[in-house]
Amino acid sequence: MKLAILSRAPQAYSTQRLRAAAQQRGHDVKVLNTLRFGIDLSTDEPDLQYRGRRLSDYDAIIPRIGNSITYFGTAVVRQFEQMDVYTPNTANGISNARDKLRATQILSRHNIGMPATTFVRNRADLRPAIERVGGAPVVIKLLEGTQGIGVILAPEVKVAEAIIETLHSTKQNVLIQRFIAESRGRDIRALVVGDRVVAAMRRVANGDEFRSNVHRGGTVEPVELTPEYELAAVRSAQIMGLKVAGVDMLEGDEGPLVMEVNSSPGLQGIETATKLDVAGAIIDYIANQVAFPEIDVRQRLTVSTGYGVAELLVHTNADLVGKTLGESGLWERDITVLTLHRGANVIPNPRKGVLLESGDRLLCFGKLEEMRSMIPERRRRRAKVRRLPKQPIPVE
Repeated sequence: MKLAILSRAPQAYSTQRLRAAAQQRGHDVKVLNTLRFGIDLSTDEPDLQYRGRRLSDYDAIIPRIGNSITYFGTAVVRQFEQMDVYTPNTANGISNARDKLRATQILSRHNIGMPATTFVRNRADLRPAIERVGGAPVVIKLLEGTQGIGVILAPEVKVAEAIIETLHSTKQNVLIQRFIAESRGRDIRALVVGDRVVAAMRRVANGDEFRSNVHRGGTVEPVELTPEYELAAVRSAQIMGLKVAGVDMLEGDEGPLVMEVNSSPGLQGIETATKLDVAGAIIDYIANQVAFPEIDVRQRLTVSTGYGVAELLVHTNADLVGKTLGESGLWERDITVLTLHRGANVIPNPRKGVLLESGDRLLCFGKLEEMRSMIPERRRRRAKVRRLPKQPIPVE
């Protein structure tokens, strides 16, 4: 295959290892500076320019998008997607993972274990927010920090308030997160490729430092993950829309607590710790997937007038409860069930013999009017439009 690695750091360990692994397997690989692309929107078909010239054809790309160029970098990746070039990490996946608040919102929706987290902006809301996550000490995180930068441990409530107020005064947005004392300055980095963890390591903080990042002087050791931790890592990467990801987890008393999902994980630390060819695993996975480019499903399925994607909830008193999908009548109403969500479980492409239960959520594609008609109507009174008062804004 012909492969492009999008990177501004051709001499970085991760970039060199990916390039070497691709060459060793006989692939044609080039490292392209992400900032030298031009997105061409003037032609009938999506196209890209590189260094002022039309880009040649590629089978796949590996995006290594740095934090400082997220917007432009994801725009380039999105253009490759429009050109049906395979990428293990989509533009949406990269954007979601880069924003810690957005990532936390997405993961919490799917019952992923995480440290208690809150996000507020008003000074008056700080103390209640700190109490909601369990009180001091708390961890304060910048939304777009990397490599442990912008992660602060506040031992007391007043200290936390002072730090957050200072950061807010500089237009910074921060998360307030519960401090997981039992992790004792340790965390786990699991490298997910496709639907499996190919390598994992434990990172241990240096001395009194609570951040275990290698860039902060932490040490690493290989670790064998239990099925519980492996499932948490794979599910987190899949939920974020990433096929290659580094998933950071704390070892909580009740199981894995996901801290972050990294869309451009470094390879040096984990390859050094595990002695495994992680770069080769990434290349092998991509080589097996180039015929299946990632597509924006909603974009493709909503181009037909009157059709779209919607999620239907099976209510407690719904006629569907106790019926199989085949008996539900959905197909007769031109509605296709893509996935069935039951609690934390997902049943893709469910068969007609699946029995529906109260609380099931059906991700469907079909006629929008038919799907709307299945949502219980709320009794609404049509509000009468009144005349504007003589004094629209009262004088205090």
